[in-house]
Amino acid sequence: MIKLEVEGMTCDHCVMAVKKALAKVSGVEEVVEVSLERGEALVRGTVDPARLVAAIEEEGYRARPLG
Repeated sequence: MIKLEVEGMTCDHCVMAVKKALAKVSGVEEVVEVSLERGEALVRGTVDPARLVAAIEEEGYRARPLG
């Protein structure tokens, strides 16, 4: 599992935008959760976290890997 901190999400639309962006990244098996309350995303797959961060940032949010 890859856990990411996501900053800048303010509503359910933001959550869906992040989910869709992550799901499009090659190597992502499942977007387990994107939490507006915690400002986190949890992804299952074999993918470089930097690619996930880039996908989120392309949508206009800030992100970084956790743990």
